[in-house]
Amino acid sequence: MNLAYLFLGTSFLVLVVIDLLWTTLWVEGGAGPLTTRLMSWTWRLLRRVAGHRPRVLSLAGPIVLVLSLTVWICLLWFGWTFLFAGGESTLMDTRDPGPIAWTERFYFVGYSVFTMGNGDFTPRDGLWQIVTGLTTASGMLFVTLSVTYVLNVLGAVTQKRSLASSIHGLGGGSTEILERSWDGDSFQGLEVPLNSISGQLDTLTSNHKAYPILHYFYTPQTEQAPVTNIAVLDEGLTLLEFGVSEQDRPSEIAIGQARSSVQDYLNTLDTAFVEPAQRTPPAPALGVLRDSGIPTVSDQQFDESLDSIDDRRRTLLGLIEADERRWPLSDRQ
Repeated sequence: MNLAYLFLGTSFLVLVVIDLLWTTLWVEGGAGPLTTRLMSWTWRLLRRVAGHRPRVLSLAGPIVLVLSLTVWICLLWFGWTFLFAGGESTLMDTRDPGPIAWTERFYFVGYSVFTMGNGDFTPRDGLWQIVTGLTTASGMLFVTLSVTYVLNVLGAVTQKRSLASSIHGLGGGSTEILERSWDGDSFQGLEVPLNSISGQLDTLTSNHKAYPILHYFYTPQTEQAPVTNIAVLDEGLTLLEFGVSEQDRPSEIAIGQARSSVQDYLNTLDTAFVEPAQRTPPAPALGVLRDSGIPTVSDQQFDESLDSIDDRRRTLLGLIEADERRWPLSDRQ
């Protein structure tokens, strides 16, 4: 019996089981420790390699997803192989009796993990028959959880790009959203889309908590980029809440719900290692609204209000920069 092989095999299996279950089943726990580091290292490497080629960054999500699955299956495969190597006479060759080579153990474990049977080898009676059963069970668990995880992640990616498109449909910039929704007397028509977007944003937040890998699914198209469009939305809400004259603002409930949804989303950024920017982003162009005939507060009052949400705006800027994008500005800013 080789204790070193038994310890190494057990360690691999414990690590992969913890990381797999943590990542796929623990909704509030984010990704497992191994997957979290893998996502971070891969994203940093691709950012260095990409330079000014955003198409390279668009590969980050698929690469991280494939690497995660590959690491899980490798740990599972090698873990069981080392475990069978650590025992004494754990396997028998049904065709050619004699010593079992490492390649034959690897072959046997692969057959068992992927539930294809035992091949030309069979476990010794007793404990190793039970271990073989556990090997097959772990393979079934891996396949089931992995397929479910991949399908859920891809569905969440589609949902987050749908949200970005919904926000972009209101306007490409914060002032444009207000200009389009102003009917000359009020913003009454803006409340319905705000409520709809708030619901979509809450769904995105839940998905990010369950699948932090979503942070790494990058798209070069700005209109489909949730990061940029959420910043545009929040700047528009800032103009509505602090820039527009109080008597002309839409429902406080609609604004408050949307801002709360954005804040909940920002609270998920710790899983993507996003920090607030060191500088404050440019202020929204309040003069643009005045030029469009929208009643506004004074510049001094607006600037004082911006100071009260400086941390929030720097967090949004940090998110923009971490996603290798530029702060969205209106065409006339």
